[in-house]
Amino acid sequence: MKTCSDEIPKITFGIIVLNGEPFTAYNLRSLYPFAHEIIVVEGASPKAAAIATPEGHSFDHTLDVLRFFKENEDPEHKLTIITAEDEGHPNGFWPGEKDEQSRAYAKRATGEYLWQVDIDEFYQPQDIEKIMTLLSKDPSISAISFKQITFWGGFDYITDGWFLRGGEDVYHRLFKWGQGYEYTAHRPPTVCDPEGRNLRTLHWIDGTLTSKMGLFLYHYSLVFPKQVEEKCEYYWNQNWKHSKKACEWAQNDYFGLKNPFRVHNVYNYPSWLSRFKGKHPPEIQKLRSDIFDGKVKVRMRDNSDVGGIVDTIWYRTVTKILEISGYGYYIAAHVIRFIRRLIKT
Repeated sequence: MKTCSDEIPKITFGIIVLNGEPFTAYNLRSLYPFAHEIIVVEGASPKAAAIATPEGHSFDHTLDVLRFFKENEDPEHKLTIITAEDEGHPNGFWPGEKDEQSRAYAKRATGEYLWQVDIDEFYQPQDIEKIMTLLSKDPSISAISFKQITFWGGFDYITDGWFLRGGEDVYHRLFKWGQGYEYTAHRPPTVCDPEGRNLRTLHWIDGTLTSKMGLFLYHYSLVFPKQVEEKCEYYWNQNWKHSKKACEWAQNDYFGLKNPFRVHNVYNYPSWLSRFKGKHPPEIQKLRSDIFDGKVKVRMRDNSDVGGIVDTIWYRTVTKILEISGYGYYIAAHVIRFIRRLIKT
């Protein structure tokens, strides 16, 4: 007899994208075998106008890539593409700041779980399988978060630092879903059940536990120069305190590497680089191969300066000192986060 634990959980993957190239098709292919459905919301918020077409869409043909995938690589009709026009807006611009975009895929979700994914984040297929098995065995799980591995300047280096180790390396990604559930906020991603309870106050598998299980989010957010330039333009227009000098940081420290301990784009905190010694997810390996073979045209950062720094004794020594001295900040950040969580509950 088939039991509940034998059931494959139905997962809706929800994606917000603006200028997702060259990741778009590779990301969809990585999720497709595991998806009940994939809902992609394309377009810009008003503050992203500088990196969008006048009509509010991606200027790197992301929307064309999505439609091509729908026509040619979607035999099971899993992919749904949503633009602001579909929600009754006069052009491709979404009002507000991403909450509306997240709710656009959430309200269409028919899966038992909602898994939010950025277009430049990937998972090992065996890790997705482990998560699906975990959900099958324990339907009481309400939310799952993951620690990210952040790639920098290409596929060979990763960045880490105080900001990330203070808890910002954890992304809230997977949520139980069904009738009466509500996606209430994008920053941080928050879903409430029909009783109005934040799912991360119930049976939440947090990033510390998933990392101990060997499950990680592979975040290729700082790989290509175009990504960094677009992010900095967007962050600058947000007028956030930590992003007022985003473009200056990009010029000096991402492209110029003038301060090799301010390499993460939240540049107010010490950060550093190291070589990635693991294995990339299969679709990223395919993307790398396609770039090398000239099938994908994208500007890459010249990392010859990085190799001359990260392998030196002085850089590794300073990095270790920063790691050790950062524990105080790490502990304080987690205590504050714990107190805030208690207050909310």
